[in-house]
Amino acid sequence: MFHQILKRIALVAASLFAANIAMADSFERNIMTGGPTGTYIQFGRDIAALGKTCGLNLNVVESAGSLENFSALRNRRNTQFGIVQSDVLEYLKTYEAHDAQIQQAVRGVRIMFPLYNEEIHILARRDIADIRDLAGRRVAIGKVDSGTYLTASLMLDILGIKDAQRLEYTQDQALPLLEQGEIDAFFYVAGAPASLFVKNNIDASRFHLLPIRDEALMRTYTPTTIPAGTYSFQNEPVSLVSVKAVLMTFEYEPGKNAYHRESCRSVSDFSRLILDGLERLQGDGHPKWKQVNLTAVPPGWRVGACVRQGLESDYKPTCVAAPVSSNNEQYLDLLKQRLKP
Repeated sequence: MFHQILKRIALVAASLFAANIAMADSFERNIMTGGPTGTYIQFGRDIAALGKTCGLNLNVVESAGSLENFSALRNRRNTQFGIVQSDVLEYLKTYEAHDAQIQQAVRGVRIMFPLYNEEIHILARRDIADIRDLAGRRVAIGKVDSGTYLTASLMLDILGIKDAQRLEYTQDQALPLLEQGEIDAFFYVAGAPASLFVKNNIDASRFHLLPIRDEALMRTYTPTTIPAGTYSFQNEPVSLVSVKAVLMTFEYEPGKNAYHRESCRSVSDFSRLILDGLERLQGDGHPKWKQVNLTAVPPGWRVGACVRQGLESDYKPTCVAAPVSSNNEQYLDLLKQRLKP
């Protein structure tokens, strides 16, 4: 199952390339995010708002999630940024050396910044006590090409849960189906507090978040806890696991053509804006910004040259308006050490 999912990245990349050959050459900036109620899209909007303080427009694009976002960075015109889950990156690295299609899919994709840990939520009926109890149940695992789909598939396979009925519903589709008794549980990878669970009145007597403590999962995922009261239906702390969300970009070559030159400049500009504006993002943006450590780069992945250019001490963003700024010299020195090629 792992390899079939990763092969799909190459197929998505090919289809995106074919679909974008005829696109207009006009320059614009886009960030691939996720569904309308997810944390990715809120992070994208926060970054776009930061760009506006500099007079730089950034379009926030809804998507299926991590797999589509990764492929789009290499193949979707005018797409310089995308948010991807770290387990997607880990399994790409695992298979890259032995698979030419995956090598092609990852070529040129680079790290921009690590972001935050995303909790793996499994909302289930009360009579389901443990993730292994999903055997034989109707389980929504997310839309194909989403990070939730990949993570749910990997976790069920790692645990050897082969007989769960895996249904390809988004989390927005899955919640009413769970409430109506059409499914028994659904996966949702999102930074807590996830707005889907905050905005909906979920019946605590019927549904709960499954604890995830299985040792077999700890080799791939990070243990974490959702504190009591994070959601109205959740009165006790819940131990589960998480993956890291990572902001990705492409290795543009400024000498190649005008599009590469403008895209590289945009990557440099937003790298600097995020660094200088991190305090503002932590104060005004999604609560998960408070957990962001820009130096926690996943092992084995290269940081883009255009990113590093934006972190040079004398780099100035090409702003139309005055950019946000902060006193970040010590943080900048540490970041530059961590992001060396």
